[in-house]
Amino acid sequence: MNTRAILDKLIAFPTVSSEPNIDLMQWVSNLLAGAGVSSVLIPDATGKKANLYATVGPEGVPGVMLSGHTDVVPVEGQDWTKPPFRLTDEGGRLYGRGTTDMKGFVASALSATLRAADRDLKVPLHLALSHDEEVGCLGVRSLIAMLEDAPIRPAMCIVGEPTAMQVATGNKGKVALRATCTGREGHSALAPLALNALHLAADFLNAIRALQAEIADSGQHDGDYDVPYTTIHAGKMQGGVQVNIVPNTCVIDFEIRSLAEDDPDALIARLREAAEAIVAPLRADFPEAAIKVERLWDYPGLGTPTDAGVVNFVKGLTGANGTMKVAFGTEGGLFSQALGIPTVICGPGSMAQGHKPDEYVSHEQLARCDAMMDALIERLAAGL
Repeated sequence: MNTRAILDKLIAFPTVSSEPNIDLMQWVSNLLAGAGVSSVLIPDATGKKANLYATVGPEGVPGVMLSGHTDVVPVEGQDWTKPPFRLTDEGGRLYGRGTTDMKGFVASALSATLRAADRDLKVPLHLALSHDEEVGCLGVRSLIAMLEDAPIRPAMCIVGEPTAMQVATGNKGKVALRATCTGREGHSALAPLALNALHLAADFLNAIRALQAEIADSGQHDGDYDVPYTTIHAGKMQGGVQVNIVPNTCVIDFEIRSLAEDDPDALIARLREAAEAIVAPLRADFPEAAIKVERLWDYPGLGTPTDAGVVNFVKGLTGANGTMKVAFGTEGGLFSQALGIPTVICGPGSMAQGHKPDEYVSHEQLARCDAMMDALIERLAAGL
């Protein structure tokens, strides 16, 4: 089954992160089984989602792992002119939710696994598919736990997020945070006698902006990124009931996307100090005044040295001369840091098309990915 036919099937599964992916994973497991490739499904607590891990080739030998996620972002509120969950082939492009991010790579990796099953590999090919990457790289943790207990881990990993088939050595890490601002409610006619939680939140947002400005001006910089410094971004703010009530609570959801050289814990500590400085002078009159900053979830960044063996190996597969880094998050840092597996990012398409209406991957990009897979199979058959 070729990449185009597999992608057609994958797109038809509406695996938005809020929905199950088990039907897709069972279809993949059956597809592999038909080629004599056994796989392991690692279900979550509900049994409605799962990771998948499969190996082709000899046992007891470190191999090359292809990694991809199967969940996609929602389509609600987007103006699609093509059906998002049916593959549309038009003008040299394949349209559908997830074609770029990142079922195009998954389809190519699956097709390669089927072809590899017919070869006498000297070095194994591993396939790792995950769920819930789009909501914080959460699902892959159970797959990583399984690999932690494995007697032999893969020697290297290619994460197939869209890089236009360039070899990426890094991505920023991310910490998702929440600041809960507590004041005291009151009638708006007597607003100065109450403590407005929205105003506390505004002061905290100013502290976030001040720290961001400091980082941009004098913090660590890495010119390989589009935004070359660590960023702090507030994305959601909720508070208040109606205009004649002074609100007693306001919640801000924000994030830190950090360079490898920066310590997000140190930045969080500084924001907590700023929060305390805001509310401390108010506690004599409002003992309940507080801004509580809590950590929701995180994933580490990836920072593979440009002269690492995995970098040179994948450059040899693609014919690339240089390397790049990507602004978006990937599961690569987890494989690298939690398991010590040298990792790069390389896949078809561009994130400029991801998460948008009429998402697409081009025929040319999929063909280049398939060519990389063919080169990989030849190297595995030759013993690298």
